[in-house]
Amino acid sequence: MSTDLNMPKLAMSMTEGELTEWLVEDGATVTEGQAIYSVEADKSTQEIEAPVGGVLRQIGVVGETYEVGAKIGEIG
Repeated sequence: MSTDLNMPKLAMSMTEGELTEWLVEDGATVTEGQAIYSVEADKSTQEIEAPVGGVLRQIGVVGETYEVGAKIGEIG
């Protein structure tokens, strides 16, 4: 079973965010709590941690803007 990675809501007013960087290669094994990507919203950038361990599958494209809740990857 895989866990979806969705664009997080980092602030109450946030409706979308830019995927600024994948910190781990596609197909790499990650551990729970490991920083795996960064998001920019409202002129601040935040690293997002893996909610579970497993193999990362990237879907989102760096530099693209996604609505909050949009699927940008998964860990299986």
